[in-house]
Amino acid sequence: MKSIKQELEERGLLFQSSNDKLFEQLDRGWKNFYCGFDPTADSLHLWNFIGFMVAIHLMRRWNKYTALTGWATGMIWDPGWKDAERTFLSEQDLKNNQKAIETQISGVLKNLEKFSWDSFKYDFVNNKDFYKEMWYLDFLREVWKYITINVMMSKDTVKKRIEDPKQSISYTEFSYMLLQGYDFAKMYEDDAMMLQIGGQDQWGNLVTWTEIIRKKYDWESYALTWPLITDSSGKKFWKSEGNALFLDKNKTSPYFIYQYFMNTADSDISKYLKMLTLLETEEIDEIVTEHMSSPEKREGQKLLAYKVVEIIHWKQEADIAVKITEFMFWNNDKLDTLKNLSSDELNTFQNAMWGFEYVKENFFETIVKSGLAKSNGEARNSVKSGAIYINEEKITDFNFDVSSSFINDTVLFIKKGKKNQRIVLKK
Repeated sequence: MKSIKQELEERGLLFQSSNDKLFEQLDRGWKNFYCGFDPTADSLHLWNFIGFMVAIHLMRRWNKYTALTGWATGMIWDPGWKDAERTFLSEQDLKNNQKAIETQISGVLKNLEKFSWDSFKYDFVNNKDFYKEMWYLDFLREVWKYITINVMMSKDTVKKRIEDPKQSISYTEFSYMLLQGYDFAKMYEDDAMMLQIGGQDQWGNLVTWTEIIRKKYDWESYALTWPLITDSSGKKFWKSEGNALFLDKNKTSPYFIYQYFMNTADSDISKYLKMLTLLETEEIDEIVTEHMSSPEKREGQKLLAYKVVEIIHWKQEADIAVKITEFMFWNNDKLDTLKNLSSDELNTFQNAMWGFEYVKENFFETIVKSGLAKSNGEARNSVKSGAIYINEEKITDFNFDVSSSFINDTVLFIKKGKKNQRIVLKK
């Protein structure tokens, strides 16, 4: 097995580390590390998924992973790279989000166990437990005494908000790094937690508390970050970028994730395969070489899209994402496909293709409800011009009876032209 440093570097998963001695210890195994997630939403996204892939490579060397769901830090928000303070969430929202995130993490890690044929050691911690019996004066003595205002104000995320006269930062958000740092110190003391991993934007917070642990306990701890992931155009997989891929399939369907990676530029295939799958890097190099010999076949994109969905949502969802793609974009017998889908598959097709449930609408109402026309008048014109197809047949009759056309009395396939396709199910 490769050294962990070589593995992470070859896969583009290593941005910074506080000390190279870290990798020697991780290679020996049986070390504890963690990553924190603030429950500010009820779903993680692809940016967090990169962290899972870093964690999996560490766990494959017999190190234990702890996922900290930051209920306490979520109460006050990370100032991050935002321009203004954000709205606080209620305690109930944080609690619900925390449960959802823990369920998500467990699901992805169980999938990863199946792929790697390993049994991983992992656990969950809620940092609310660190503070529930701590007085504010205790916090000042246990935490504030080890860090200066000068250091805190030097952090880029804070400095930006202070130096810009149009912005500001509250004392609450300013204190965020103290809570995050105390998480590390507390777990170091309780569980010999030697390493915190995070995205590169968290570097300042991470290394601050490796220094605090050194001062408080006279011992060495470590920090490691993975890089921002961007596509060839420079777009980031961030929620604030408006193109987030959530791990909750009710927010981002497995089909949408599949399509997203099907649209990957040829130049990004190698990077994404190495970062987001468990294929060996040498195998990936061979796959990319073969792909580039006939890029028009899109074999690299197909493999990448399938593997990412397979890891996050398992094989069944990856298989149906392929089925939907073939249905929508390839020449095939669409009606035969629909006849042989299970009810769960039909529902997935319906959601992926912006479909809806039929409730006794007339023909023009069905077209409008499908989004293929904005009004009955526009629907009438589309029918008149021969643009509307029901179950692959062109419809020109204004009095067409939609209710009698459902395949197996269950599903209707409607399209306008070649690309605008919808699946309609009977309620």
